[in-house]
Amino acid sequence: MDKNISNRDRQERMSFSDACKLPPFEGGRGERLLLSVIIVNYNVKFYLEQCLESVRRASKGLQVEVFVVDNLSTDGSIAYLRDRFPEVVFIENRENVGFARANNQAIRQSMGKYVLLLNPDTFVGEDTLASFVAFMEAHPEAGGAGAHMLNVDGTFAPESRRGLPTPFVAFCKMSGLASLFPKSRLFGKYYMHYLDKREVNEIEVMSGAYMMLRREALDKVGLLDEDFFMYGEDIDLSYRVLKGGYKNYFLPVRMLHYKGESTVKNSYRYAYTFYQAMRLFFRKHYGHYSFIISLPINAATWASTFMAYASNRLRYRKRVKNLPSMINALVIGDAAMLGEVRALLAKYGADGKHVFVEGTETTRPEGHLSEEVSLEDFDTVVYDTEHYSYATILRLLQQTPGNTLRIATYSSKSKVLITDKKVYKLS
Repeated sequence: MDKNISNRDRQERMSFSDACKLPPFEGGRGERLLLSVIIVNYNVKFYLEQCLESVRRASKGLQVEVFVVDNLSTDGSIAYLRDRFPEVVFIENRENVGFARANNQAIRQSMGKYVLLLNPDTFVGEDTLASFVAFMEAHPEAGGAGAHMLNVDGTFAPESRRGLPTPFVAFCKMSGLASLFPKSRLFGKYYMHYLDKREVNEIEVMSGAYMMLRREALDKVGLLDEDFFMYGEDIDLSYRVLKGGYKNYFLPVRMLHYKGESTVKNSYRYAYTFYQAMRLFFRKHYGHYSFIISLPINAATWASTFMAYASNRLRYRKRVKNLPSMINALVIGDAAMLGEVRALLAKYGADGKHVFVEGTETTRPEGHLSEEVSLEDFDTVVYDTEHYSYATILRLLQQTPGNTLRIATYSSKSKVLITDKKVYKLS
């Protein structure tokens, strides 16, 4: 499963430019739709708003239904979003039922030929959904496919593609061998860094942050295992898709995952929950090795939890010491947007160097890359999402020299500035 797809497959696959010209699906609501998008939300209403806006744009020309399952958010997510997205089916849970169970609730109600599980703290390009659907249509052996996820600084998120955490692969990851030899097919299989990120590749594990699945495969292998409350369920389902006789793929189609490298993954709660999920996966699929691997898994759980806790405390002290926080922002948009962001930064007392550049995708198609201003002076670039497409923002972000900038977006429609660390609202 760790080999690149064959030359024949590469020649046969539909190009992504052609995929964006996929004709509309002719079915109606009473028939099976082409795609069901499912998003589980918990207290990230502004990230979710942007995610839904990107999905709305990417759905043009396709027959798509969208579900949002809210796990008892306390930030007023549903009240805030329901009128803004009347086409979305909102499911409100009276308790936090976890990621797997919440997704299953919507999957059972959905009718799409394909099902996309999507995190709320993401956004996709305008051509993303069409590209994936076209690939799945052209490859009936594909049970699922994952995307090229970018971190907020434009770097590749390694969880975009992974190998199965067999006892040996898990040992290599926990022992550090995978980090020492990241491009080794023997020791570095967990993150598969030996594969070319620019090509379609056959992989083993897709990320639950973006996982497109064939309904037929779900009908055969079953839905997400609800014993996994959070983390690990994507690994388990990916494995069962493979065991069902299908293939999983990585597609070089960009999307952004805000939290892929943020504080959530550095928290001790995350470390503990993640390794507990790994223990559940091993018990389920490698029970005959349970005695041998239980000790190193337990050791890794507590060691990682302690390191994450210590790291969090150190970062907290640095934040307190360095207050107020700085944001050195290069802001690009039309005149109205620039005025709104200027007022917003002043409202929140955001210190730092702020430079405002008037431009749109038409007048300044290369955005911050065409600026004469030295990018070294900035840590953040803010784009006007009403005048720059998400696909263009993703392209420009990935091309930033040295990955020196972190992406932020502003929507004149919602009056919200979104960064990976903080959300600023004008009104």
